Amino acid sequence: MQPGVTIYFLRHGETDWNAAARYQGQVDIPLNDKGRGQARRNGEALREVLRDLEQFDFVSSPLGRTRETMAIVRDVLGLTLDGVRYDDRLREMNYGHWEGQLASDLPQTDPAGMAERARDWWNWRPRGGESYEDLTLRVADWVSTVTRDTVVSSHGGVSRALRGVVVPVPHDEVPRLSVPQDRVLVLRRGSMDWL
Repeated sequence: MQPGVTIYFLRHGETDWNAAARYQGQVDIPLNDKGRGQARRNGEALREVLRDLEQFDFVSSPLGRTRETMAIVRDVLGLTLDGVRYDDRLREMNYGHWEGQLASDLPQTDPAGMAERARDWWNWRPRGGESYEDLTLRVADWVSTVTRDTVVSSHGGVSRALRGVVVPVPHDEVPRLSVPQDRVLVLRRGSMDWL
């Protein structure tokens, strides 16, 4: 990320799995009505601060919930989807065998995994999935390609990893960072704010 560049980060709007506290990871779950409203709200917040929209890059995770979030935001901004790029490095963290499970069930279905994660959130990796370190390396690779102000539609885990790279946030804090779906995260090298 070049000096002076700003990233406007949108976590996708709510899905039914978010509402149920069910691990989504890379499972492609659509937005619900509340999520569509959150995406519109974030588009309106961006409309208040962004000028010269042709100067911005627009990049999204390829998963449906982020694509729909980007489509809603661009519609609010008066733009079509022409020019949006989709980047696999912005996919959500792969939660492996936890994907599809309710968070409330995990103490019974995977007590060993819960204990391992509690000991080391940064390096813990679910069976068949990624650790926060893995995710951060993927996100850092994407950040190294950002050369101008960019609007991003992605996921909660990516939001955390991105703050670890750009701000930077210490590794042990990254997995516990807040990831609201109804606010826009504004990142500049060494700083962050919310719209």
